[in-house]
Amino acid sequence: MQQRAFDPSARTYPSTQLLIDDEWCDAASGRTIDVRDPATDEVIGTVAHAGTEDLDRALAAAVKGFEIWSRTGVMERYAAMRKAADLLRGRVDAIAHMMTLEQGKPLGQAAGEIERAAEVIDWFAEEARRTYGQTIPSRAPGVMQLTFKVPVGPVAAFTPWNFPINQVVRKLSAALASGCSIIVKAPEETPASPAALIQAFLDAGIPSGVIGLVYGVPAEISEYLIPHPVIRKVSFTGSTPVGKHLAALAGQHMKRATMELGGHAPVLVFDDADIDQAVKTMADSKIRNAGQVCVSPTRFLVQEGAFDRFREGFVQMLGAVKVGRGTEAGVEMGPLANERRIPALEGLISDAVDKGATLDCGGERIGNQGNFFQPTVLSDVPTDARVMNEEPFGPLAIVNRFKDFDDAIAEANRLPYGLAAYAWTGSAATAQRLPFAVRSGMLTVNHIGLALAEVPFGGIGDSGYGTEGGSEATDAYLETRFATMKG
Repeated sequence: MQQRAFDPSARTYPSTQLLIDDEWCDAASGRTIDVRDPATDEVIGTVAHAGTEDLDRALAAAVKGFEIWSRTGVMERYAAMRKAADLLRGRVDAIAHMMTLEQGKPLGQAAGEIERAAEVIDWFAEEARRTYGQTIPSRAPGVMQLTFKVPVGPVAAFTPWNFPINQVVRKLSAALASGCSIIVKAPEETPASPAALIQAFLDAGIPSGVIGLVYGVPAEISEYLIPHPVIRKVSFTGSTPVGKHLAALAGQHMKRATMELGGHAPVLVFDDADIDQAVKTMADSKIRNAGQVCVSPTRFLVQEGAFDRFREGFVQMLGAVKVGRGTEAGVEMGPLANERRIPALEGLISDAVDKGATLDCGGERIGNQGNFFQPTVLSDVPTDARVMNEEPFGPLAIVNRFKDFDDAIAEANRLPYGLAAYAWTGSAATAQRLPFAVRSGMLTVNHIGLALAEVPFGGIGDSGYGTEGGSEATDAYLETRFATMKG
């Protein structure tokens, strides 16, 4: 029997089902996975565990959905997507509460994520009307040459738990704007939020089969869907090792792929920067989502003349952060998403201190219930420490010093990652040099300007390829075809 995945009037955490062919359903096997509140480690619900039989049904539905949606006019796609965005805006409070229960982030951050998701849907709805082709001048009279774009086919999307809605909405919106159907494999840790997002699209009138939603063992699902002949495009957000494996799998079957992978973002703070503003802005950014952000600022490289002032201010701000359950008033940082992150951070910190780093604040778990961890600052960390080379994915920052521009660039570019970078300077000349010197897919100078719907979002090197924002985001979901004819 079909059940509604999300009731905006409910305040209890729902158990989440699969979405196959416009029907919310249990897995054929009846298997489920427990969902835990990271603030208490208590089981708060379950999510259906898809097996091969469920995936086969989802694939068949995606074929049917693609036949319908790819032939749907762009204005009809546009209208449905805009309606979904409006419905999502009307459900922010209820979905935010649900997201905080399953993911841990403070309610304000959860609400902000949902509001930005509505902006993303609006942006891509507009892009649905702008998949332009070309008329190419011919060499001979009477010959017409033109290009046109068509949707590539059904898409398989794989998303992580750190931003349960944001990570889904970019892939989902790009696929729908381009005329593709999509199967979303969303995270088992945070299943209800993506289901609520997709419910808004169903309520907006997206046809049956266009959107599928499954959960289960990530490796089993990816290794079944990616090689399957129905799937023509793959989009993945997650760690670099897993991304490389899935990209290779997609390559074996000549599938298009967008990979948004890990990072280890450098922050370059020059002597002439507004240090007070840099401290405040970057401290707020560091604790966002408890540092569990692929673009989280991690390696703070501070010029010698500003080093002591920056470190003192930064340590003071992080040491004063209110950590607690995301539903409590005034909480600035919630728990880590799962208990695996605690020993991972402790190991990085211990290794750095053993190698000579200074622990300026934090470094320990908070309490013995839930996955709370102190915001942590390490300074003067040697480059052979693990934390200087491995993405910490938590509220852990490194503050090191540099002498001059070349010294800073050498460290910023030392790692194979290239997702996001930050810089603070009062010099226009320095600011103009940075975009060409820092090897990163995204750079923001003197403010936080990343992840807006209308700008590119993606990395280079071991941080992946392709973009999930801006005017190029739909390219990977469209095939460019050429036709020439003589009258």
